[in-house]
Amino acid sequence: MSLLIMNGGSDETDGVIHQANPHLTLNSDDTLFHLGLSTDQNLEEKFGDVKFVCMGGSTSRMHGYAEYLAKELQIQDATLEDLCTTDRYEMYKVGPVLSISHGVGMPSISVLLHEVIKLLFYARCRHVKIIRIGTCGGLGLVPGTVVVSEMVVNEAFEPVYQVFVLGKTEKRPTHLDKALGDEIAACRPSDAGYEVVRGKTMCTSDFYEGQSRLDGAICDYTETDKMSYLQSAYDNGVRNIEMESACVASMCNRVNIKSAIVCVTLLNRLKDDLVSTPHDDLKKWEMRPQQLVTSYIKSQINSI
Repeated sequence: MSLLIMNGGSDETDGVIHQANPHLTLNSDDTLFHLGLSTDQNLEEKFGDVKFVCMGGSTSRMHGYAEYLAKELQIQDATLEDLCTTDRYEMYKVGPVLSISHGVGMPSISVLLHEVIKLLFYARCRHVKIIRIGTCGGLGLVPGTVVVSEMVVNEAFEPVYQVFVLGKTEKRPTHLDKALGDEIAACRPSDAGYEVVRGKTMCTSDFYEGQSRLDGAICDYTETDKMSYLQSAYDNGVRNIEMESACVASMCNRVNIKSAIVCVTLLNRLKDDLVSTPHDDLKKWEMRPQQLVTSYIKSQINSI
């Protein structure tokens, strides 16, 4: 059975994962090199029940999230040992949920997504949702606010992910599933003590110059230039800035997987470049996207 070639869009009725690669088949001999898995293993038996893939940058954070999931979902046989046999990423399985670290930036998460999407396809998973949970810089928001992205834009405020293929530039759309985002945002408890907002997320390819910071090793612009650009981003509807969402949205669009981006703001970039919040408070804030997404998963799990 050949993988269906997709040119974008999705068929929401069947939930089948489509690979945009005619060179692969379900019967391929394939190695998922950076995960340390291969089709020689019975991937369907081990991963066929996966419905949610939660990704975050830090290995320790995603191990902690797996432990939190196991407790919240009351799953006794959760796999809390790393399923990857390489040192690139870490992956844990808690019932129908994979908790995976993706590293920093789009190049790192791109490699991971290629292999995770193939894993899900070979395991014959259906109706999977991929959710990035992490931290970000906010724009005009109180630090600690959780942003559930409405749309992902690049540094020029365009809803595209730019990749080079055979030396040529391709711009691929970065739309997110609105219903999924709305459902996650609605899971905020009334006594949460923090706000959940919807807005555009700007995805950049760099933490320093790409995000208009003044404290990198190289900087050729002024404080005025920086503030003008960030205010322009805010005026264009951007409410947070991070470094992976464009890749997630674009790749999931191509293969018929619904995706969402849920991040907590650590600072307001219209006021600061540096995070000054005490470490203990940051740890509490980092839990907010995890708690929100877990509440969503719990609300869905009975219908799986």
